[in-house]
Amino acid sequence: MTGTFIFLMVCIIFLCVVLALLILSQNSKGGGLTSTFGGNAGSQMFGVQRTNQFMTKATWAISGSIVAIIAMASILMIPKESTIEVEAKTEKKPTSTPTGPTKTSGNTVKPVIPGK
Repeated sequence: MTGTFIFLMVCIIFLCVVLALLILSQNSKGGGLTSTFGGNAGSQMFGVQRTNQFMTKATWAISGSIVAIIAMASILMIPKESTIEVEAKTEKKPTSTPTGPTKTSGNTVKPVIPGK
């Protein structure tokens, strides 16, 4: 269980880095980083419209997969009780202590009030 959890955490970190790079490379109102790092070659191959659509779809797909992996990791962290522990919990009966007044014998002590 621990090895699987660590593997999922590594996948989440990797996908977060890829998502950050993908978001930074998209065209924004100011041009984005695509043109800075030679993004014109991708625009010539696919066309500007297709590149923007691909980047948008890839962003949503990676975001969705991060959410799904986080859900799987949280399910793996739920502790599972063994049947022996469950049986042991059900067999134990709570011990009760009397909470009300207890019976006393006929010898009761009366309080002494000064001045009487």
